[in-house]
Amino acid sequence: MIYSKRQMSDSFLIAVLLAIVGGFLDAYTYVARGHVFANAQTGNIVLLGLNLAERHWLNAISYFIPILAFVCGIFVDEWIKKYFLPKKKIHWRQIVLLFEIVILCIVAWLPLGGKNDLIANVLVSFVCSMQVQSFRKVQGLPYATTMCTGNLRSGTELLFRFTQTKNMEERKKALRYYGVIGFFIIGAGIGALMTNHFGNTAVVYCNILLVLVCALLSIKSNE
Repeated sequence: MIYSKRQMSDSFLIAVLLAIVGGFLDAYTYVARGHVFANAQTGNIVLLGLNLAERHWLNAISYFIPILAFVCGIFVDEWIKKYFLPKKKIHWRQIVLLFEIVILCIVAWLPLGGKNDLIANVLVSFVCSMQVQSFRKVQGLPYATTMCTGNLRSGTELLFRFTQTKNMEERKKALRYYGVIGFFIIGAGIGALMTNHFGNTAVVYCNILLVLVCALLSIKSNE
């Protein structure tokens, strides 16, 4: 079997699978868990500021805690990377994915409403921060699996360069970014439909893709 010279974590297939998960999780928390965005924290930061300005303290806390969980997820991800990086039998990114799978199982177990939604949003924010920190390149290009603003900016910049230079490599790079965005949208649509149908347990279906990603990471690159 012939392997790519790049790491499997750098492949477009991994990017697509994780983008679907990212879109799914954002739709899940917004539809089922109190209209909170668990992936990109910009929306939560804006809503935090609005609620603080209007002195809605409890609502402000509900947006602040997911932001804090996102920060904590980055710290935990970096700790895992530092501790498991020298290990050869298991990749540190696989440890991160296993964390995600376990946490999403806990989220699926939590009923909808009340404090459970706050706990679920905290856990999903934690998961998303670990994912976006662990998978940051697709075929050598920086990207994000849980948000689209940076991908949209980078893809559009490359598309503009292509219109000026007619360099097909620039076009290919732009299409990779737009491809990731497209699959994020697909994930969000699937997430909304499944959440409306299955409720709180819908999130567990993300684990199917995460297990697949974990298995793909076992394929070694031919350095």
